[in-house]
Amino acid sequence: MSCAAAWSAPSSALGRHPGRRGGRRRPCSSSSSSSPVRPRAAAAGQQPEGGGGAGEAPRLVLYDSLDAAGVATAHARSAREGFAAQVGRLTRVSAGTSIAISRGADLARAALCVAAEDDSLVSHSSVPLPVDAFITRLDYLSTGFCAGGNFPPARAPPEVFFDYLERYLYVHKGFRRANGVSDVRAMYLHSVLTCRSGSALMLALIYSEILKTVRIYGLLDFDAEIFFPTDPNGLPRGYDKQKSKLGDEPHIITSKSLLVGILKTLKATFWPFQSNQSSSLFLNAVAANHYGPGTLGDNQTRSHGNISAIEMAAAKAAQHRLMRGVWTNVRFGDMRRALAACERLILLQHDPHELRDYAALLYHCGYYEECLQYLSSYQTALAGQSSSNRLEILEDEAMNTLRARVTLILAEDGWSSHRPAASYWTKNSEPW
Repeated sequence: MSCAAAWSAPSSALGRHPGRRGGRRRPCSSSSSSSPVRPRAAAAGQQPEGGGGAGEAPRLVLYDSLDAAGVATAHARSAREGFAAQVGRLTRVSAGTSIAISRGADLARAALCVAAEDDSLVSHSSVPLPVDAFITRLDYLSTGFCAGGNFPPARAPPEVFFDYLERYLYVHKGFRRANGVSDVRAMYLHSVLTCRSGSALMLALIYSEILKTVRIYGLLDFDAEIFFPTDPNGLPRGYDKQKSKLGDEPHIITSKSLLVGILKTLKATFWPFQSNQSSSLFLNAVAANHYGPGTLGDNQTRSHGNISAIEMAAAKAAQHRLMRGVWTNVRFGDMRRALAACERLILLQHDPHELRDYAALLYHCGYYEECLQYLSSYQTALAGQSSSNRLEILEDEAMNTLRARVTLILAEDGWSSHRPAASYWTKNSEPW
């Protein structure tokens, strides 16, 4: 069985963009069906990036769990369906295409669907995030460059064109770079459009939207590309691809890598187990099964007796937050949005390791059957591959330990009668 088969998911003078992405932008989704969202996102007539697979992947748990707890999920489900629809438009070719061209998926809509889903998970609002309103705002931002005195003179060289564009975006409109880890708002497109402060990924997405608008109006007569910065303070910049150097290739961001980068940042930000920043997210989650934070990775040799009172208190408080389903303080993680980010990464079929990380969260939520299924899918996907460094060896050992523990739990009589489908999100005991 192949790796993919083992875990396949699933009105101004310029007008109203009559030809933009094939016509009027479609909303995320108007459906409020309560049917489970499955990890499969193939669009009719197209092969999803990742190749698909023959078998049905294990179910995604988040919304069934929230439904069982009586939490309204209609708006969040609708946003997820909108994201899955865009993922279904990513073919092998379009997924690897630069965002400066961006064929297939509507990346701006996909990013706004991510924001709409997370907003629905945490806001308790009866009104969904107005995705179409922010799409319109982005359209006006893009066409604003083509109007007035913002656009360069006719037949201006590429260097002058990009100088005008970047002056418009970073000076006239005032967009600036922010750290997506320290300020999660920098990773949500609607917030970036409102506050004009965003991560390099979001600024690159906005930059690409302006380029696509210019191309649609026939005002771009050279092959434009976006240079994505790797330093902490750089801004996305444009350049003429015909004059590019071999060293520029690693700085090109593709449609799929943009979505993966957004989701991996959200996943790391909301991961509920943040104790050991030098270790992996998965090791931190498994360490929490033992004596609390700090018992795996670089601190693996520490015994239970050597764990400080501060660490034990932090572990106890973390368990309290998780059992209450507390999601308001980003510093201490957010189980709902961490699960949502993992599920969307599974839909993207980015990396089999996402199956393993998702299984670790399912274990803490008490979904042992699904946890074991995802661990099995992960092992099948990586069959025949060996660990190449110390961190991978530690993760493999932790995964085997987790699998053995889940197997023992499932072997116990009466385990299923205590499944925390509803109580996980509603239990409210004091931590001290």
